[in-house]
Amino acid sequence: MMKLLDSTVSRRGFLSGAGAATIGLAGGTLLFTAKPGVAGTVTLSEQVDWTVSNRIMGETVAKELGYFEEQGIDLNVILGGPNIDGVASVASGRAEIGLLSSSPSLMLARAGGIPVTAVAAGFQQHPFTYFSLPAKPVRVPDDLRGKKVGTAQSAIILLKALLKKNNIPESEVTIVALGPDVSALLNGQVDVITNWATDATPLAPLGKDRVEMRLWDAGVRLYANNFYVTDSTLKERPDVVAGYIKGVAKGWAYIKENPEKAVEMFVKVYPVRDAQAELDSIGLALSYVFNETTAKDGWGTMSKDIWQDQLTMYNELGQFEGRTVPTLDSVMTTAILEATADARPKLG
Repeated sequence: MMKLLDSTVSRRGFLSGAGAATIGLAGGTLLFTAKPGVAGTVTLSEQVDWTVSNRIMGETVAKELGYFEEQGIDLNVILGGPNIDGVASVASGRAEIGLLSSSPSLMLARAGGIPVTAVAAGFQQHPFTYFSLPAKPVRVPDDLRGKKVGTAQSAIILLKALLKKNNIPESEVTIVALGPDVSALLNGQVDVITNWATDATPLAPLGKDRVEMRLWDAGVRLYANNFYVTDSTLKERPDVVAGYIKGVAKGWAYIKENPEKAVEMFVKVYPVRDAQAELDSIGLALSYVFNETTAKDGWGTMSKDIWQDQLTMYNELGQFEGRTVPTLDSVMTTAILEATADARPKLG
């Protein structure tokens, strides 16, 4: 059995941080509020599941440049954090659209009876990465044997998926549950730590010689930066959802063409972010946003095959036990992508 040394993060409840459950709801249908003084403009709230990072640079730039206004949308971004359940916030009506770090969170929500559906993928591959040092490098999954791996409690299932995918017994790995602080790796408490490769600031102390192994390259293919809405929003206001997708897609296209100006805008809106760190990391982030798939099918595209692989993997790992195994059509739809095909930039 896999050894677990410490657990510091508890599972969040469905209603954690969701706010009043009746906000924005009327008979189960979300209400989009017209903006006072601006005819035909609706106020749209987006719930982010984590604190500010370059993950929301697309919508930040789009709002600053008036791309949402072109779509008749006044966007309000609600930041999340460790005690905020973003899915619950969207399901309760506090926000009409959500942004999730990882696709499994949406699958698990659907299995729990929460009617939310992914409409676009902001990152074509998940940046979740295993970091080690040259003295004890982990370059391929087999190198994990006999190692201590420090990872967040919520990411343990990702490690289990990686081990299963590569036929490595769980008993050969020791897990230390911890946050994103890299000091545990530097002081030898663990041999490996995990983080998003795009998050440059916390990874800087590891230096440029650090060794990286991406979860995607290890065979576990997940989407990141997933945009999602409730079933009722998708049914009642697909035009508004499509308008949002057009706006944020245009924002990311601007970032790709004008990274320095985009970072300047982003830091102006969120001065807690370090401009140089953002400049250092934006190129890497863009490599996850745009690739050969988006060059062909446009920003935000999603593959049904990749979603089905995720569902199958999580089912085999017993993550849906005692709940309804979600179907492919219940967790994702390409309807909004198809409706915005001509507006989403085809960049690679």
